[in-house]
Formats: sequence, C-alpha cells, structure tokens
Amino acid sequence: MHHPTLEAICGPMFAGKTTLLIARIDEAGRQGVPVVACRPRADTRSFPDALTAHDGARRPAVMVGEAGEILRVAPGPGGLVVIDEAHFFGDGLIDPVKLLLARGVSVTAGGVDTDHRGRPFAPFPWLLCEADRVLKVRGVCAECGGPSARSHRLSAGDEAIAVGGAESYRALCRGCFERATGGRALH
Repeated sequence: MHHPTLEAICGPMFAGKTTLLIARIDEAGRQGVPVVACRPRADTRSFPDALTAHDGARRPAVMVGEAGEILRVAPGPGGLVVIDEAHFFGDGLIDPVKLLLARGVSVTAGGVDTDHRGRPFAPFPWLLCEADRVLKVRGVCAECGGPSARSHRLSAGDEAIAVGGAESYRALCRGCFERATGGRALH
C-alpha cells in the first residue's frame, strides 16, 4: 500500500534547494515513480520549462500560474509532484497539496522559508508543521563565510516577492543579516 508523503526543503537563497529537488526527481525516476516538476510562471529567472539549479543542472518542469493548476498536471496515485519556489504560491499552495496527498500523490516542495525581512514566508509555516520530512539547508554567508540563514535583498521595497538572483540578493548568516539591516528587518 502506498502512503503519500510531504517533504519540505527550505532555506535561504543560494543554499542548494533546487539541486536537492533535482536529486528527488532523479531518485523517483530510478525507482520508476511517475514525477512531475512544477515551478511558478512568475519566476522568470531561468528556462521557462525547467527546474534550473545555480550549478546549471536542469530537469523538465511545468510552469504554473496558480497553485491549483498543479492538480491538472499531477501524476496519479503513487506519483510525486516536485514544486520549486513554493513561496511564490503563498498560502494558495496549501489546499492543492492537501488534495494531492488525499489522492495518494507525494509532494516535495522547496523554497525560501523566510522573506527578505526575516519573517516566515508562506506557505512554509504550514508546510513545516505538516511535512513528514523537513530538510532545512544552509549555504555560505556572502560576508563572513559562515552558514547562511537569510536572504538579504539589496534593493529597497517591502513587497514579499521580488524576482531576482545574485544581482538582487545575497545569502547572509544571522549576524551579518542583522548588521546589514540595522536590526530593522524583523520589525
């Protein structure tokens, strides 16, 4: 009997989350598990029909505008849906994930769990509580070389989603993040 699982992979930008999602896709393929990878249409940083890691690794993916569209492209029971950049969907991802699990489809969702202010980034508060497995990854702090914990936005603005890569963000440890934001980020 198949028991669907929910896995959350989270951490700051440049920590290897998409690389881990690609590893999950490859593992499912080796095991003969039907898998569909999805990414938000709003993320315009790379190839539109692929999950693309910073090291250049790519796997085919379906672009979706809203989280509910994932239900239409998902495999059947026993399959796996891999979702990159889950934070782009916000809490709108919760009901589709619940439905997939109820249908017997496993889900692995990856994304940034705190925004540029250091606040919890939806849907991760829910995902982290409900997941059967949580993997919180760290990269390297761009300032001191320690383990990164936050994604620091280099430009002004309070909107939660601002599409960008290394030109717009840098990964920082807690201390360097606090210094870079003058302690204002979490307020």
